[in-house]
Amino acid sequence: MIRSFFSRAFSTSLLFTGAALILLPFIWMLSLAFKPRDEIFNPNIQLFPSRLEWNNFAVALTQTDVPLFLWNGFVVVAGILTFQILFAVPCSFALAQRRFKGRTLVFGLVLAALLVPFHVTAIPIFLGFAKVGILNSYTALILPFVPTAFGIFLFRQFFSQLPSDLFDAARVDGLSETAIVWRIAFPLALPAATAFAIFSVTAHWNDLFWPLIATTDPYLATPPRGILYFRDQESGDDVGPLMAAAVIITAPLVLAFLLAQRKFTQGLAAGGLKG
Repeated sequence: MIRSFFSRAFSTSLLFTGAALILLPFIWMLSLAFKPRDEIFNPNIQLFPSRLEWNNFAVALTQTDVPLFLWNGFVVVAGILTFQILFAVPCSFALAQRRFKGRTLVFGLVLAALLVPFHVTAIPIFLGFAKVGILNSYTALILPFVPTAFGIFLFRQFFSQLPSDLFDAARVDGLSETAIVWRIAFPLALPAATAFAIFSVTAHWNDLFWPLIATTDPYLATPPRGILYFRDQESGDDVGPLMAAAVIITAPLVLAFLLAQRKFTQGLAAGGLKG
């Protein structure tokens, strides 16, 4: 009994320590967002500001066009997610529920693609886009991420758990393969879709690497690209408004995750089962 108590207490303390280390940068970001300028550059570490400096948020919303950056981010992540699901769901259904020659090879190639980071292919993609003249556009920000090996893998793992008799019965009733995918399989895969959506939106909302390469037009800046415009020629980064903008940009992700937390966990559990 005592041994079990100490074991659980030790595990809990480790969890609290890990959570504190992860949350510390976010807490510090919130602290700086509400601090006046003189306290930000104070050599003494002070977590809580003496007064709330709301002007940092006013400057963040007026000095640069944060609402435009948020809109660009929404357009990009929504476009990427829509096309990813549009292509990944039928592909993963075919890999999980259809029998055809080379199926194992195709799935092996999907797994191999998971090992290739985007940075390896970024330069060839950039040169190709420059050749066809689609840089500095929403197309350039969305198109490279439409093929998603991770999405195919996650949905395939989920679809492989579904009984094939269900789809055979739908075929007997006269449904086409497309109808089976979108009217039967996809609604059942909503937990996996939610988990994938969280991963996709978070990754591309926070992405700075590709927007920094593919766009130079400030009117196409995504949120991470946009906050780079908080510059002060005399003292460098304008830290207070910069952190305020970071809070505004981070808030939608936190809210979306809290709303979808249960389905996110269900999707990960289902996708982790052996196919």
